[in-house]
Parts: sequence; structure tokens; C-alpha cells
Amino acid sequence: MEIVNPRAAGIDVGSRSHFVAVGQGADQVREFGVYESDLRELTRWLLSCHITTVAMESTGTYWQNLFTALQQAGLEVLLCNGKFTKNIKGRKTDVQDCQWIQRLHSLGLLSGSFLPDQATEELRTYCRHRSSLLETAAITTQKMHKYLRLLNLRLDVVVRDVTGQTGMTIIEAVCQGETDPERLACFRHGNCRKSKEEIAQALHGNGRRDLLFALSQELDMYKTLQQKIVACDAAIEQLLREQIGADEQRRELRAEPKPYKRVNKNAPQQMDLNQLAYQYYGGVDLLRIEGVSHATVMALMSEVGAEGIRKFPTAKQFTNWLKLCPNTKVSGGRVLSSHTPKGSNRLKIALRNAANVIGNLRETHLSDFFKRVAFRKGRQAAVSATARKLAVIIWHMLTYRVPYNPPTQYLFLDEKRKLKLVQRIRKNIAKLDLRPEDVGFATA
Repeated sequence: MEIVNPRAAGIDVGSRSHFVAVGQGADQVREFGVYESDLRELTRWLLSCHITTVAMESTGTYWQNLFTALQQAGLEVLLCNGKFTKNIKGRKTDVQDCQWIQRLHSLGLLSGSFLPDQATEELRTYCRHRSSLLETAAITTQKMHKYLRLLNLRLDVVVRDVTGQTGMTIIEAVCQGETDPERLACFRHGNCRKSKEEIAQALHGNGRRDLLFALSQELDMYKTLQQKIVACDAAIEQLLREQIGADEQRRELRAEPKPYKRVNKNAPQQMDLNQLAYQYYGGVDLLRIEGVSHATVMALMSEVGAEGIRKFPTAKQFTNWLKLCPNTKVSGGRVLSSHTPKGSNRLKIALRNAANVIGNLRETHLSDFFKRVAFRKGRQAAVSATARKLAVIIWHMLTYRVPYNPPTQYLFLDEKRKLKLVQRIRKNIAKLDLRPEDVGFATA
């Protein structure tokens, strides 16, 4: 095969050492450590060999420091998915791996993975850390449920959310030593559906000390996690305002308020994400799409960024990267399979969650599409199809800077009645072949 990249190198990334190949000879392979001095020595060796482009596998998080060092040295770095660099079956060593990567790259058979810019990477770190805190808080809540149940305090039966105002106040009182069910029921919030008598009936506990100790520990952990989530939200808001403040035009944009969009309790509470997202995307209002929530927009901002979506020339390539389009395999003119490929990134999960919400809506353009697919192929297929449609809509909105304009707008009840009346009148006029003069209408 023809050599496409004559000055190409291949790196097999490891946790304790990196194997680098600049050719297929035994003397053209070297091993380097992972310290900063080793990375500088690796870069100097590649430059001395007149290497201009380097390919490496995306192995865990071990590649990131090496990737940054090579980019700062002016080398073109290609980060490849591990499934594209697999060697044929047989004896496998680190030396053979780096030589195989170098051979594939020199022949032009490797394609790079999508990587966001530095600003988006910072935002992604904050958002992923926030998601990790939310997952830990959810585990802590489940443990609180467990210890309350073992204490025979069936708060989960009479209160919808034990981490709400009523639930948290009662749990704090229990951890402080309060055992009287009537006094505990007095902490009921006015919005709670259950009466004080029903709540008091569910709070006759057994008073075990070991379980009370474990419950108090989990309560302290939950409060600490909530404080860290608030601090993480403040850091995200500060970073977004810094990025928006650098552009005067984006700073002056004002988004339309959306009181009908519910703010989930896990969504950022302190910042106006509607306004920040509108400014971040330069006047493109993604929250006007039905089913798209604050969590969906935050996932898009942190995983792709403001200009990262332009790295995908077409909407098909964007949906292919998200693994939302069918992976059709044809042999001999016959379709072998057309299943959606396995694998999920955070943005795909967010779009599928939004599609699942759209399936519960009524009389919208996307919900009608969801129900048509669900009628033929089931709800799971409809979720994937609607998530792909959402991705295509978002790509067009961000690429061409156009507002969301569905073919059928949502109509309120009075508007529906008026539309039906107009349609019935037009039908009768066409049926009777009436002219404006026949009914006494004056025409210009």
C-alpha cells in the first residue's frame, strides 16, 4: 500500500511507560517513562527523528498529559479509538502494538476522535464532577431509606421525598434524639398531602442505637454533598460568565423567560441557565425545543462546547458519533443487520432522556413522531429515533444559527377551536362553490 504519512510515529500508551515507534525496525522503538522529564525527552527524540504526526490509543486517562506535551511541541497528534488499532490475533507485546499503530498511521488508515477545546474541557470537568456528586448523594439517600426502614420509621410511605423539607426536618429531629411521633409529625410542611395523624402513625420506631448512629452519619454525608454541589454550581457559573464576558455581542443577548420549563431539584438552582445557555450559543435558544431540559443543555455545553459541533460537517456524522443512527451492514446486496451500535456517552444519555420525556407529551411535532414510531416498533426504538431527531435539530440550529421552527406549532384550546371552525367554513364554501359576492363580502 502507498505510504500516506512518511513521517509518522505510533505510541502504545501505558500506565507506567510509553512505547514509541518511528519505524518497523528493532532500533526504531524506544520506551519512555511517564514523568514530566520523560515526556520532554520523548518529544525531543521524535523531533530529532523529523516526525510530524503521531498516533496513539485513547487508553483511560493515561494519554492526556502525553497528548498535551506533544501538541505543545507542534506535532500533529491523532487520538484513536482502541477498536480501530487492534492487531491480528497472535503474540502481543507493547513493541508490536506501537509498531502496528505506526504502520496503520503511515498508511493513512487511522481516524482521530473528537476532542473539545480547552475551555469546553474545563467545563466538562466541572459538570462530570457534579454528576459524580449527584450519584453519590443518590446512594446516600438510598442508605437513609434503608436505615429508616430498619428503625421502623416508615417515612417513605407518608412522604413522597424523604430529602424534601418535611423529610429532612423529621430526620434531623430523629438523629437529635426525638422519639415522640406526635412531635415529629408537627414538623410537617404545609404542602405535604398526608395529615399529621397519618405521619405520626408511621413514626413509631424501635430506637436502636446502632441504626440511629448510621442514619446520622449518612445525614451528615448528604448535607456535605449538597454543599459541594452548590460550590460546584458556583464554579460552573463563574466559568460560563468568563467565557461569555469575553464576547461583547453575546453579553448583550437576552433570552425569553420560560416559566413553563420545570427546574428539577438536581438542576443548578442558583444560576439562570436559560439566559447563560442563550448567550453561550450566541442567540440560539435550545430550550424552546419541547422535552429539552436544563440537564440536556448542560450536557451539550460540557460535552461538545460552543463551536465543537462545527467539527462535524453533516448532521449524519454528528448522529454517528453519538451512536444514534443504525449501523447498516450489507453483504452481497443483502442487509445483514441494521442495529444501533452499542456504547453511550453522556450526551447520548441526555438526549435519550429528553426523548423519553417527549413520549409523554401531547400534540407536539416531536411527540407525534415518537408515537408513530412507537406504534410500529415499540417504545425503545421510538426513544432512539426521537433522540436522533433531536440531535439533527440541534445540529441545524447551532450550525446555521436558526431558531426552532417545528412544522406544527402547539395550539391552546381556544386556538384549536378557532382553527377547526375556519376549516369547516372553508370546506362548506368549497362544497357549495360560493363566491365572495354570493355571501355579501366586499372585495378590494
